[in-house]
Amino acid sequence: MNRRGFRKLAAVRLDDAKALLNANRYDAAYYLGGYAIECALKACVAKLTKRYDFPPRNAGSLYTHKLEDLTKAAGIEKQFKQDRDQDQTLAQNWDTVKDYSEDRRYELRGKNVAVSARDFLEAIGDNQHGVLRCISNTGRRTN
Repeated sequence: MNRRGFRKLAAVRLDDAKALLNANRYDAAYYLGGYAIECALKACVAKLTKRYDFPPRNAGSLYTHKLEDLTKAAGIEKQFKQDRDQDQTLAQNWDTVKDYSEDRRYELRGKNVAVSARDFLEAIGDNQHGVLRCISNTGRRTN
């Protein structure tokens, strides 16, 4: 998949996550919200590669679901930290998002996670201080 595909997929998965949240499907909303961030970070990684293509599978460290590891692989870690240092709301949003775990897709927490799923998606999708917006902007500036 190429950079453009990852960017589009990030936006689509965030929309999907919001639809699931509205349908009270909190576990799935959380999972797809995290997937949206992964896709945005992988778009930044893809920008670093030849012709913006995502590296082959043998580049194992890039095929992770750990968001902090992906910020490093994308080459945006330093700028993204500076952005968070200058924007307290963004920093709080990142604190909400950074510990995303793909393993939660195997958990059924139902309504117990309603508030955290809602907060998670707001932290991702906030139009001014959202993690997805900032990652996209940081990726454009640094790569």
